[in-house]
Amino acid sequence: EIIRADYGNPAHGDLIRSLLNAYACDPMGGGAPIADDVLDALVPALAAQSTAFSLIAYADGAAVGLANSFFGFSTFAAKPLVNSHDMVVLPGHRGRGIARAMFAEIESIAAAAGACKVTLEVLSGNERAKALYTSLGYGDFALDPGKGTALFWQKRLDT
Repeated sequence: EIIRADYGNPAHGDLIRSLLNAYACDPMGGGAPIADDVLDALVPALAAQSTAFSLIAYADGAAVGLANSFFGFSTFAAKPLVNSHDMVVLPGHRGRGIARAMFAEIESIAAAAGACKVTLEVLSGNERAKALYTSLGYGDFALDPGKGTALFWQKRLDT
């Protein structure tokens, strides 16, 4: 079962924090827990983002997956887009179609909003996730293949 989280529901907030922290502790999430002050601020900060939505996946009565996504805008299509920012499936529940089901829901929400695409980031060494995303139709972004594919870069602004 996939539900859209209610940021005002304390139980959903607890699940968002615990599932995201489990992801952060995974080697593909950085291998370290999220600081308590960040976890405390997380759900109110998500609620303050009008573009945010989170999905919680349940299997056998337990919350085992989380997807945090954000609406953005494609200037080249003049339409909204959705970025799937976090995709979490707890160890022991992977390979059961949970992420696939969450992506189906993300894509349904995106389509209902008239979005032109769904984007995501994936670590180059995360072969399991890359195989899933490829099977779902995701791939490198290129305007002109001769010019190469887009890269995801960052510059931290420590405030």
